[in-house]
Parts: sequence; structure tokens; C-alpha cells
Amino acid sequence: MTMQYDVLSAHLNVSGQMVVGRFRLKGLISMGTATAGTVNFWDTTTAPVSATYARSGTTVTVTQTSHGLSTGQTVGITFAADGSGRAATNGNYIVTVVNANSYTVTDINSGTVTASTGATVGDRWLASFDTNTASDVTTLLIPGEGILARTGIYAQLTSQTGITIFYG
Repeated sequence: MTMQYDVLSAHLNVSGQMVVGRFRLKGLISMGTATAGTVNFWDTTTAPVSATYARSGTTVTVTQTSHGLSTGQTVGITFAADGSGRAATNGNYIVTVVNANSYTVTDINSGTVTASTGATVGDRWLASFDTNTASDVTTLLIPGEGILARTGIYAQLTSQTGITIFYG
């Protein structure tokens, strides 16, 4: 494998689309705030949407008004922690539709999460990381060829002052 010399960068101070097209996320630099935060990366050209969820064992029930999904479809989901600090596992999941406003997915881990805990749903989840409460800079180099985004890279920022990604 040869060195890639045409690595590009993009920067945001709020959640948004970073690039459109097929690229590999190679690395990033983010700046947190005095509040713990999160960065979620999505392979999409549309903003992810809010939902809520509950988990019992490995079954996660997601409530998303008028979701429009079909059983067997795959979606990316990030899960917030409930009041006890428990959360389902961020990832890409195959859905089983319950009704027009809810569906279930099977988590790779088991546990219990209180109903109505926040979640975010998008086309395809790429990666997530948390930041601490010290306004630190986080630098991450992604090994190998990077993480493949097929349609674009969308960054969802919580308690971040900015993020720069490197892609190619």
C-alpha cells in the first residue's frame, strides 16, 4: 500500500454536513467545552433525527414518529444514557417494524434502559466518541485506510466548539 497524498480537510463549529460523496474518514481534531460532550459521525446527506428508546435484555424498542421504515431495513442509531448511566450500543441495526411509530432492533449487549431515553437515527452510523469536561482537544488518527462513507460525512456535535476532519 502506498501513502495517500491527497488528504483533504473540512471544519465545522456546529452539527452539519462535512462532505458529500464517497470518502474515507482518516482522522479528526475536536475541541470540547467545559461540559462533557459527544461526536457522532454518520454516512448520510441528511441530518439524523431524534427518537426515544427502551431496552430490555437485547431487545431495543425505538419510538420514532412516522418512521416510514420497513422490516429488514438497516438504520444507524446512537443511544443516550438513561438516568442511571446505562445505554444501548451505538451501531447499524436491522429493524423489525412494530407499528408506524416504533420498531425493535437487537443489541449485541444485554441490559435494561428506562423508556423515553434519547436516541438519534440516521442512514448509516460510522463512529462515536465522548469528550470530557476539561475543554480538551481530542486528536484521533484512524488506522488503515480509514472509515468508508459511501454518500457523505455528517458530524453531530454535542458540547463541542469545533471539529476538523481529514478525509480522502
